[in-house]
Amino acid sequence: MTSAGPSRRRAIAAGLGALAGALAGCSGEAGPVRRLRLATGPEGGPYNAFGKALAQAVAASGRPLEIVPVSTAASVDNLRHLDGGSVELALAMADVAEDAVLGRESFSRPAAVTALARVYVNYTHLLVPADGPVRAVQDLAGRPVAAGAEGSGVQVVAERVLRAAGLSGGPAPARARRLGLAASVGALREGTVDALFWSGGVPTPALSGLARELPLRFLPLDGYVGALRERYAPAYSAVTLPAGVYGLAEPVGTIGVGNYLLARADVGEGAARGLLHVVFEQWRDLLREVTAGARLEPRFAISTGEVPLHPGAVAYYRSVYG
Repeated sequence: MTSAGPSRRRAIAAGLGALAGALAGCSGEAGPVRRLRLATGPEGGPYNAFGKALAQAVAASGRPLEIVPVSTAASVDNLRHLDGGSVELALAMADVAEDAVLGRESFSRPAAVTALARVYVNYTHLLVPADGPVRAVQDLAGRPVAAGAEGSGVQVVAERVLRAAGLSGGPAPARARRLGLAASVGALREGTVDALFWSGGVPTPALSGLARELPLRFLPLDGYVGALRERYAPAYSAVTLPAGVYGLAEPVGTIGVGNYLLARADVGEGAARGLLHVVFEQWRDLLREVTAGARLEPRFAISTGEVPLHPGAVAYYRSVYG
């Protein structure tokens, strides 16, 4: 058999090149897969649900990215993991993220973290049995309170509310117990605590389930927003638990805190941009399990306060705004 001539070899090479290009196009994007670990929260919690949904959305997108959710205690714990380099991405409440960047409260020095997006707002819940003696925050003096797991953002906001109410010291402070959501629900049901703090989306399924078993009263907290903003950061806002949720007959004013999707600064710009494309393409699915009625829009997502945007995020939002 004679060998192929130069013109035939060139034609074969061109055909193979075209085939390779077509195959690369079918796979979404060329290049090695970038594996990013995402610090979420405890199993069954909203951060964990968001992280799993994001991992699935990225896997289905065809982009050369892999998201690996990592279970943690949530916000404070997540930022420590992110700063230490054991993860590349993290979810955290805005107030805790600003503490980390400023090196205050739970953080002994500034943490080098950046924001990709403000993704949704947590609503602070303070609930008590409806037939119990607690009708206002001040009634918690001397009483046991489920005030969030160690290393969580719930712990931070609960401590700050109790401090603003004058219940973190003095002759009869509230007796804060460090409990995660499942343990907190069990403790309130059993009567071993008189109140439960939670910060999350609305409705939070675990609290909806509790409300079906036990008549509950949700205490208003919006009166503390000004004091928290003045002392800590504008990360706090006044929001409303709507009538109907948890069986509420009337709306209840409370404290809103944003949630940030964060990244180490050494995550590549291309990976950050690609991840944000998925987030904004699939935000309805991502938020479905964590909060009802929320929307994710670029003009909302860039509001990350003291936490600087990642360069890849800046490039993404510039491409969106034109």
